[in-house]
Amino acid sequence: MKLYNTLTRQKEEFKPVTPGEVRMYSCGPTVYNYFHIGNARPFIIFDTLRKYLEYRGYKVTFVQNFTDIDDKMIKKANEEGITVKELGERFIAEYFKDAKGLGIKEATVHPKATENIDAIIELIKKLEEKGFAYNVDGDVYFNTKKFKEYGKLSHQPLEALEAGARIDVNEQKRDPMDFALWKKQKPGEPAWESPWGMGRPGWHIECSAMANKYLGTTIDIHSGGQDLIFPHHENEIAQSEAANEAPFANYWLHNGYINVDNQKMSKSLNNFFTVRDVAKEYDYEVIRFFMLSAHYRNPINFSKDLMEQAKSGLERMYTCLDNLEFFKQNAQDRAMNEQEMELASRLNKYKENFIAAMDDDLNTADAIAAMFEMVREINANITATSNSSVVIIEFAANLLKELGNVLGILQKSQQNSLNAEIEELIAKRQQARKEKNWTLADSIRDQLKEMGIVLEDTPQGVKWRKV
Repeated sequence: MKLYNTLTRQKEEFKPVTPGEVRMYSCGPTVYNYFHIGNARPFIIFDTLRKYLEYRGYKVTFVQNFTDIDDKMIKKANEEGITVKELGERFIAEYFKDAKGLGIKEATVHPKATENIDAIIELIKKLEEKGFAYNVDGDVYFNTKKFKEYGKLSHQPLEALEAGARIDVNEQKRDPMDFALWKKQKPGEPAWESPWGMGRPGWHIECSAMANKYLGTTIDIHSGGQDLIFPHHENEIAQSEAANEAPFANYWLHNGYINVDNQKMSKSLNNFFTVRDVAKEYDYEVIRFFMLSAHYRNPINFSKDLMEQAKSGLERMYTCLDNLEFFKQNAQDRAMNEQEMELASRLNKYKENFIAAMDDDLNTADAIAAMFEMVREINANITATSNSSVVIIEFAANLLKELGNVLGILQKSQQNSLNAEIEELIAKRQQARKEKNWTLADSIRDQLKEMGIVLEDTPQGVKWRKV
């Protein structure tokens, strides 16, 4: 498997530190609001990478943090008249609701910054002892000039980063590019005891400390959105490598931006959508499928037209699975014949194409294309009149679900999910057709359509699907 490493700017063969095991850290949300579709992309992409690594037999330890103390959280909590802890707990719960809807598997560990203050303080002390950190009246800063490789992730020398960065004017810092490791308590802010007085951690040190604590000194993969390359991930590298004198992460993966109707997503343009907003119009699974329909490093454009395409594409796959389930009811109970064995061989070829795409820097777009080719092959060869065996039908369905499972899709079953009222209407329509009462039969069909159920009369009986 090859992955594009932001650190080296090239695709590299993936070789974990410990054969057969992967230690992976992915930056999680700052929990002051529902997460938006821009946040959803890395959550979905790197969940998919984790699922794929597990599919390929790796034991994956996946850590995704919650930033539950920072300036935005303090501001929002003050506005609402609640504690930062209460705000954090509320939006951590809301995160899990949306993540579950999107098919995102819970991390091996979901550490919170506020529950790892001791580890954060220990790391800052280590940096101070080694001369990389300095205390100015309770505020502790990292000395970027002392870390000679600063800028190696963003591929910019320190001077260029300094020229292009928005830097807070701060008389206390020795250098404008130095960043806070520990912030002295201000009135009304949450704070913890430390060797430098009451205060709270800076954002960057939180991730370094948690990655260090739960995954060790050198991890295999660190991932996040492209916007985190500088300063967040650059600062994580500086802190971690200065403290531990070892590489922090061997592979750095970053996903591209999301635009909305070809414009950058921003609150000022009123094109800023939370996943919760979008899920009111589109199923969560459609959102996931949409995110996987482009290569993760490319920018992706969010629009109604593209969401409709994603919905339509996902429906094609589900229709294929529903047809197979329906055909199985009257299928022949026998071994595969020669023609079916050839079909199975062709379907396996699409699986190989899927794996080749995923091995090539997690190319989910090409992996989905391989699944659509598989669907076309199935639709052409397993039909209501093909007299297929149960074995080939189950083989095709299981293979499609297996690949879907890697992408976190196609796991819902429509079969046996009708409520009693709908089942009764379908039965009444069947009776009306037997009695040649076409007016009643058509009326019931229209009624069911309004309820989101479309009927199809086949030689094997009536087939239904949800729309």
